[in-house]
Amino acid sequence: MAETGSTRRALLIVNEKARRGREAGGDGARLLADSGLTVRREACASREALATTIHRHADAVDLVVVGGGDGTLNAALPALIDTRLPLGILPFGTANDLARTLSIPPDTATAVGIIAAGRTREIDVGEVNGVPFFNVASLGLSERIARELTRDAKQKLGVFGYVIATIRTLIYMRPFSAEMVLGGDARRVRTIQIAVGNGRYYGGGLAIAEAAEIDDGLLDVYSIETDRLWKLALIYPAFRQGRLASWNEIRTTACTEVEIHTRRPRPINTDGEITTRTPARFRILRKAVTVFAPDAAQR
Repeated sequence: MAETGSTRRALLIVNEKARRGREAGGDGARLLADSGLTVRREACASREALATTIHRHADAVDLVVVGGGDGTLNAALPALIDTRLPLGILPFGTANDLARTLSIPPDTATAVGIIAAGRTREIDVGEVNGVPFFNVASLGLSERIARELTRDAKQKLGVFGYVIATIRTLIYMRPFSAEMVLGGDARRVRTIQIAVGNGRYYGGGLAIAEAAEIDDGLLDVYSIETDRLWKLALIYPAFRQGRLASWNEIRTTACTEVEIHTRRPRPINTDGEITTRTPARFRILRKAVTVFAPDAAQR
């Protein structure tokens, strides 16, 4: 049901270091105010300060609007879970995979219109070692890409920066051994990447699974078990479409919990940020966050 009225109080936090943050932040604030919201704008000084800012203003606002990319939204996530304040998204980042999963377009006016309409959707959140994530957590290839992809490259090159970082990483990437534990069943794999997805999209528009939904109560897991560049080139279209199960080189499964163990601790990337290491326990948090989203007819 749509929530309307002119008294809703919004906390607006814009990451001005995001690709469009500085130029679009002012427009977002003005459009939110024009839609009837009372807007309290706060600076995003650092990733660590973002959650603190939300907690500090939680009793004085009715919703939180975050302008930025997936990393900025991930930084807000712990506070959103704690406060249960609904989230409005202004997609100012490079990849904007959460916005893509929720069918929120990058156009600021349209994104503000979705918030102003007041329709909400309860979505799941993934968690690894106590660290929550919206889109995906992974180790191996994408973790190396996250380290290779600098903020400067994202701002200057956009999604093409992901392509360059991926090519550089693939040249030096080597398989590693891991143990995946699902429902008490341990599976040994030799892989270049293990990804655990919660939403549908990640990595600038790749699909974790064709039918994945961010409120389906499942984590979608895949393991890439080849390091041949020509084979990965053939598989790439399947990554765009989320149709990985048809390839023998890709191990896929859906679950609510999974553990991953490696001989040495390996970094884990959650929504583009390195936040924890193996051994890792992943689980799904059902309906942990409420977001403003288009109605079903607009998705």
